[in-house]
Amino acid sequence: MLNRIKVVICGKEYSLQTEEQPSYVYNLARYLENQINDMVQANEGVSTYSAAVMIALSALDDVNKANESIDNIRTQIKDYVDDAGKARMERDDALREIEMLRVKIQRLENEIKLKKLKENM
Repeated sequence: MLNRIKVVICGKEYSLQTEEQPSYVYNLARYLENQINDMVQANEGVSTYSAAVMIALSALDDVNKANESIDNIRTQIKDYVDDAGKARMERDDALREIEMLRVKIQRLENEIKLKKLKENM
């Protein structure tokens, strides 16, 4: 469901349609306005428009870096999952080999017992 929201940023009203909660969008607008005002006050000659563009570029940079981090984490997780799968297969192979060796040991022990019985007869 789309919410129709009006926000005011730096004296200009914007009508938005979003699936987000109005309080979330209002908080974003307030945060953006504060960032713009801080940049304009800190840098003489920077217009509201220029400040908004610089903040947008900074936000896009942050998003791109976050997406790269997410991609790296996904790759690492995939590698971990692959390694875990290989380790599980190796463990299963080792368990099968252990079981085969147990059976072989039992068979050899039985053969030794039989030989001893035959020798004692």
